[in-house]
Amino acid sequence: MSGSGSGGGGGGVWVFKNGVMQLQAEQPAAGRKALRYVPTGETMSSLELLERRLGAHGWERYYENRHIVQLHRRDGGIDLISLPRDFTQFRSTHMYDVVLKNREHFKVVDVPAATC
Repeated sequence: MSGSGSGGGGGGVWVFKNGVMQLQAEQPAAGRKALRYVPTGETMSSLELLERRLGAHGWERYYENRHIVQLHRRDGGIDLISLPRDFTQFRSTHMYDVVLKNREHFKVVDVPAATC
């Protein structure tokens, strides 16, 4: 992977597409994303709700401070998820991190423009 996309100019989100990690440009406000819990179709609307859902799949708090909460797998796996304590700071990068480590249980969906 090249580091050329990490400097100065535009922002973006790293996503996996067809087994390859690619930098995807940030979506405009009308294309906002949400994290959905697949088994119930529920949209994650708070850190507490997301933690409960992740907890059901073996995740628990590992570290926390004023700004972030980190979760790790109870089974001792090496995966770590970092989430902002302030859920208004929850971005697509956090969503894709959750999805990547819980592919069967979560997905990122588009939020209809009327609800943004």
